[in-house]
Order: sequence, then C-alpha cells, then structure tokens
Amino acid sequence: MKPMLLTAADEIPISTEWRFEGKYDGFRCVLEWVDEPILKSRNGNILNAKFPEIISFCNEISDRIKPYLPLMLDGELVYLMNNFQSNFSVVQTRGRMRSQSTIKQHASSFPCHYVVFDYMKEKGDSITNQEYTDRKEKLSNLFKGLELPLTTNYVDKCRMQLVEVFEDSQKLYNLVKDYNGEGIVAKRELSQWKSDTRSPNWVKIKNWRYVSVILTKYNKENGFFHGAVYKNDVLIEVVSFRHGLSEEEFNTLVTLFIKNGKKITEDILSIDASICVEVACIDFAFGKLREPRFYKFNFDKQPEDCSWQNMQRQLNPLLHTLEVTHPDKPIWPASNIQKDDYLLYLQHVAPYMLPFLRDRLLTVIRYPHGVPGESFYQKNSPDYVPDFVTTKQIRGKNYIICNDLETLLWLGNQLAIEFHIPFNTINTNKPTEIVFDLDPPSLNEFSIATEAALRLKTIFNQLGLQSFPKTSGGKGIHVYIPLPFDMFTYDDTHIFSEFLCEQEPRWYTTERLKKNRNNRLYLDYVQHKTGNTLAAPYSPRGNEKGLISTPLDWEEVNDSLTPTMFTIPAVIERIQGQGNPFNNFIRAENSKQFANVLSQLKKK
Repeated sequence: MKPMLLTAADEIPISTEWRFEGKYDGFRCVLEWVDEPILKSRNGNILNAKFPEIISFCNEISDRIKPYLPLMLDGELVYLMNNFQSNFSVVQTRGRMRSQSTIKQHASSFPCHYVVFDYMKEKGDSITNQEYTDRKEKLSNLFKGLELPLTTNYVDKCRMQLVEVFEDSQKLYNLVKDYNGEGIVAKRELSQWKSDTRSPNWVKIKNWRYVSVILTKYNKENGFFHGAVYKNDVLIEVVSFRHGLSEEEFNTLVTLFIKNGKKITEDILSIDASICVEVACIDFAFGKLREPRFYKFNFDKQPEDCSWQNMQRQLNPLLHTLEVTHPDKPIWPASNIQKDDYLLYLQHVAPYMLPFLRDRLLTVIRYPHGVPGESFYQKNSPDYVPDFVTTKQIRGKNYIICNDLETLLWLGNQLAIEFHIPFNTINTNKPTEIVFDLDPPSLNEFSIATEAALRLKTIFNQLGLQSFPKTSGGKGIHVYIPLPFDMFTYDDTHIFSEFLCEQEPRWYTTERLKKNRNNRLYLDYVQHKTGNTLAAPYSPRGNEKGLISTPLDWEEVNDSLTPTMFTIPAVIERIQGQGNPFNNFIRAENSKQFANVLSQLKKK
C-alpha cells in the first residue's frame, strides 16, 4: 500500500470544511505492524535497519500495542529541530548510510522521531474509506490508549508522536513560518485515504524562503541557470534552477548569456557577477538550496550583498513578533560578530539550549554596548517585558522563565549575552544535577582541568554513574551528573562532593583560601545550593572572542582540547555536523547508582 500523495497549492483553502496540519520534511513512511513493526518507504523499501531508534521504541511499547494489532499508520520519519521543523539533511544522511555501526552512532547523535498523521488499518480492518475526521479521532484514541504524545514535541523522548490538527490555518501557518517549518497541509474533513493517489483533498502549501543569488552560469543542454553567493570573497555555487521562470523571463536570460557569456564548455556559458535574482526554496542541504524556483529579478541589489551571511539570515527569518533593534550593531568586534549574527546563533542552538533553561529562574548578564564593555547582572524582569514572556515572583524578584524561542530571541535582542541557571527547576527545591566546576588558575593551565575531569570520570565509571562534560566558556570545564527529579537533596550532593575530594586529595580540595590550595582544583560544593547559578549549556560568555560553554563528548576531553576552539561560528558548524553531546543527558539514569553510593557514605 503506497502513501496517498499531496497536491501543491499557493493559497490556503479558506472553507470551513478543511483541517490543517504541519508538514514535516523527512521520509514519508508507512508503519505496518502485524507481528513485528515494519517501516516502509514510499517506494516500498523496508527502513527498519536505517532507523533502529524507532524500532527499539516500538519494541518498548509492544505489550501495550498488541490489542490494536494488526495496524497500519501513515507518517513521516523526521529529525525535529523544534515542534514544527524537521531537518531533512539529517534524515537523508541516515538514509544513505550502509554500516550498522555508523547508523547506530548516528541514531545516538541525531535520534529521529516517527510523527503520525493518519490511520489506515485498525485491528486488522481497513478504515481507509472512513472520513478524515473519523480516522483522526480513532488515531487520537489509539495514542491515548498507548500513552503516547498527542502533539509533536521535539524534546520528548517518545519516538512515536501524533501530528496535531488545527482548525485555524493562519495560527498554524504563523507558527510554521516562525519556526522555519516546511509548510502546512490542508485536508478536507470528508476525505478518504487513497493509496498512491495525488488527491485534491490533501493540499500542501510550502513555507517558501527567498534567497538572493548572483547569476553565474547557463547550461544549454538542460536549460538550468546557476546561482552563487560570496563567502570570504569567493563565489560559492548554491543553486541551479529552471522552474518558476515565465517563457519571457527564460528567453531574456538565455539571450543575456548568449550575448554576454563566456563559453566554458560546449554547453555551459558563464557571465561576470553582475545580476542578482531572488530564488524561492524550502531549505538548504548538502550545499544547495532545496526545491529552488525562480521568484524575481532584483536589479536594486548589488552582487556583494549576495553573501553567505545574508543567505543564512534569509533561510532563517526571525519571528514576526520580534522587532530587532540595530541588527548590525557590533557585539563581539574582535570576532566580527554583529547582533544579527548573535540572534542567528541563538536560533541554531535553541533546540539544545532551551531544554536546560526550561522552568528555571534565569539570571542573565547583559552587555548593552557589546563585548567587552559595560555589563550588569539582571535577575529581575524589566517593566517593559512583552506579554509572551513568562515570569515568576520569588523572594521579591520577578524572574524570567525562558521556555521558548520567542523569549530567548527577545533576550538576545536585549543583548543578554550570558545565561545562568540554578541547579533546580521552579517545580522542586532539590537539584536535578550535580555540577563540578573545574576552574584552573588561568587559560594557560587548562590542561589541569582536562586531567581533573578525566580523573572524575574514572571515579564516576567505577560507581556506575553517567557523567557529561562541557567547557565553561572561560578557562575551565564543568562536569555534570544528572539526577532524577525531586529525589536527592543539596545536603546529599554535598556529602558526595566531599567524598570525591577525599578520593583525589592531590587534585581536588574544598579549601576556600587560595593560598592553602597548593595548585589543587577547588571543588566548591558549598556553592552547589538553592539560588546559586552556573552558565547554561550553549551560553556565550562575555569574553572578547565570545566563547561558548559547549557540551563535549568524553572522547574530546584530551590534551588537544582548548576553550578557544568553541567560537560562535564553530559551534554552529559543530552541532550541524556532530549533533548535541548532551542529547542523552535527561535520559541518563543515575538514581539507583547514586542512591547506593549515598547510602554507603551515610553509614560512615
């Protein structure tokens, strides 16, 4: 049974007989489950080996799902960047992999979800001839019965989630545009599910983004034009296109290349960088704009304005609710980073940073004139905070709670540079992690922190505890031990920290006076308490180069590690190629092991 196909449209249907869903950019996939789950692509290829994390999750719920079998679901294999956007390049990269060990590693670094939007077979009976709304209701009841998410949530570790239905198309479309989703799908309420049929009852409306490129080449053999942008004063080709051109526009460009072009080969002509055009696309992957189509000529734009930096901003437009002030303001002049670059960084790291900021009383350090420069701590929410920002009154201060992209970008526009969070959420007074701040005397002595972190890891491994390192963004390393929610107290963590110092007295000390530390690293367990804060993962720091407090894999903690490796551009490139080393942080299970260790220590 091949999936039902969508009909492309430029306008959203306005009749009340339609319902709307977000469109996710991934691999269309049918889940057939009789005795075992089978993932089938549009072409009938079995994808189980490519997406082991989905199959593993299916096996976890196999006992719960048995009463509903056999079943068949329609959905998309995606790598969620937020609740409305999937990164297609991640899914496509997985699809090209052959080695099972490589696939397993990729699934750990870039775990995918299967988001479900239709139900074709229930308990062995076909329901494809039922109306869309009836199928969707049955699908919702299935997910409720299985205790699976009824909406897409990128931070939820349930690998199977339901795509939400919206009645208000404009509300959904605004969310898709703000979060850079692929588009929306309009579905007629009375529509049936028809295999391998391109139906006018399912309509897709793309969220086009418009990128300025310089015309460079024309291929007479296939009729495609090529476009490029400047990156470090070098033209980099980013697109080849033909669709979208009217006959008149096509002939105009062909004439232009024939009259002014230079012959590169028998079929290819090139012209000097002089003419700029706007190209519509849905994303950028593997060095090319995806699904490109000509949009318009832009004779007012100069070729030098068609840059890699401007392309990144056009591909990642800011929220329609955010008014950016002085986007070209230098923030880190030494690194040539302006405010707009900083906001783009926050957009890139938001999927990985926001889970750590969620439900925590936020303290920020603002640099109103850039870094270095005048700065101040801000705990209390300013009077002019917008309505969409959540705040919480605690001990006479009205703290900001940064739970969403809107708040994060608003804070970035306010030039909040450093994001500091406490060790517990607003929902408990107990810590959700222990953090060891390994802070050497200077950056030149960073190797001391590296060696100390590895010694800590050895101890943690012996105790069966999972741990996660990150750079501080300054001259040190932070090592985290995740703790289960609302289980252990700060007094418990103090007992454990004192114990660690006793294991390596040559390396660690609890001595507060520097003159008595004798070159040992100070483990300040007293500061690990309610109200105190630490730089959040992926927070920039207020140093001249704008270094980032960057999560690491333990394999990276070695003699070649240095904090200066983790600048804003480097971290953006890093997460795109490597993923998030703290991806499994929240799933880390330390409760039994930590309880056993603590029990032994309390007996002493």
